[in-house]
Order: sequence, then C-alpha cells, then structure tokens
Amino acid sequence: MNQLFIDQFDALLEKYTELLLGKSSPELKEKVKIWALYSHIAKSMPALGKHWNELYPDAKEQMKEIISEIKRLNEEERAKTKKP
Repeated sequence: MNQLFIDQFDALLEKYTELLLGKSSPELKEKVKIWALYSHIAKSMPALGKHWNELYPDAKEQMKEIISEIKRLNEEERAKTKKP
C-alpha cells in the first residue's frame, strides 16, 4: 500500500467516525476501527470471535465498553439530528 491510499482511507475513517458519532478524534477513530473490524469478524467468523472472547476475557470486557460507548455516542448524535 502506498501512503496516498493510507491517507485517503484515513480520511474516509475520519468522516465515518464524525457522521457516526458527531465528532472525531484519533482515539475515537481507533475505537471505531476496532469496533468495525470486531463486528465484521463476529458476523463472518463467529467461532473465531467466540474463541477470542474465551481466550482473552479482559479484552472481551474492554470490547464491550468500546461497543457501549460507540452505541451511546451514536444514539446521542441521532437524537440531536432528529430534533426539528
């Protein structure tokens, strides 16, 4: 991969984070990236996700926190944009 592609993909991730959560920061972008990849793995290879959860219970708890935070921030953003 070349640097131009990496920069362009980073811009996509930044905009996605902003639209999803109403704001973007390096930390939020990283959480969204982790959340998106984990969600994809859990759906496409559930046995792998289950194995990882069992192998790393502390990481599973941290993942649950990330998922909860993203869900909360998304719900707050949607509530703001739905108001007249």
